[in-house]
Amino acid sequence: MTKLDVRLDRLDRLPASPPALEVRLHGPRELPCQLPRLAAYARDNHPGPLSRHPGWLLVLQQGLGHTPYCLEVVEGGTTRGLLPLSYVSSLLFGRFLVSLPYVNYGGVLADDDRAAGLLFDRAVQLAQQWKVRYLELRHESLFPHPALTGRLCDKVHMRLALPKTPGELWDGLQSKVRSQVRKGQKNGLTMHWGRQELLPEFHDVFSRNMRDLGTPVYGRRLFRGALEQFGDRAELCVVRGEGKALAAAFVLHGYGVTEVPSASSLRHYNHTNANMLMYWHLLERAVQRRESTFDFGRCSADSSTYRFKKQWGAVAVPAEWQYHLLSGSVGEMRADSPRYQRLIRWWKRLPLWVTRLIGPRIVRGIP
Repeated sequence: MTKLDVRLDRLDRLPASPPALEVRLHGPRELPCQLPRLAAYARDNHPGPLSRHPGWLLVLQQGLGHTPYCLEVVEGGTTRGLLPLSYVSSLLFGRFLVSLPYVNYGGVLADDDRAAGLLFDRAVQLAQQWKVRYLELRHESLFPHPALTGRLCDKVHMRLALPKTPGELWDGLQSKVRSQVRKGQKNGLTMHWGRQELLPEFHDVFSRNMRDLGTPVYGRRLFRGALEQFGDRAELCVVRGEGKALAAAFVLHGYGVTEVPSASSLRHYNHTNANMLMYWHLLERAVQRRESTFDFGRCSADSSTYRFKKQWGAVAVPAEWQYHLLSGSVGEMRADSPRYQRLIRWWKRLPLWVTRLIGPRIVRGIP
């Protein structure tokens, strides 16, 4: 063997350098074909709430008219991270890049900090390129990045660890809560589970409650799209009494987590305890599906909603929403901003049919 052969043989034995990480952008055209693979990565590597499923990009496109994008970090053909992004644009509010609108969770899913950093870098570049007001990432924990200088942490997720059986669940409730559930049962209320067939009743209750709160309502198309996209992992619950729907909820069953992104009840029928009865059955449903956690959704700490969820034993977990700001401030689009208080009071006085007609057109532009 010559000296050259010896040197070449030694080079062959050196460990190969790892494949470089590559960031890919999947837009509206290619995303439907890529979605099964991206969804498998999220499910297998980062199981949790269904809100993290990249299929929400198509639901938001269909239901709100947002333009879907997904950033993917690839190493040698293997996915190492992803970041779903909705491009929100309206004449009324401007342009935003959000991960993700409507749902409780979003932001980066990555195997390590190196992959996460590349996703952040590319998302910031897109925000600057598309001249949005800001990039919003709805994280559960703070990710350090020099461009993510804005932050909101005044919301919390309310979560309850679930036992193995409905009996253990019932025994773990406060006596006052059990008493209110029993009152709902004695009032002759009935529970109904379903999908598309319950959508009119659900939306009737939901839209009325949103009007009373002064908030533009999401249209039926959003919920219909989610029911179609996620199969039996998405369902509707309706409580009927006195000949009508009194309370209703939109439920998502993820991988170990059941969450309720939207639920409402009619205030006029609070005396029936329909809402308490409904939440008991929502919790029972999650236990029956062998989920380990029930997520009541986000709320402001010490609000009336917070206290309602806390009475069930839910524990507050801070939410960390991070922003790359290009114009304005992170609080301008919040409902509690002083600039919107007058509009909220005005909205509460509108006829219900008007809010159902124009609400979905307005709310689609609110990130």
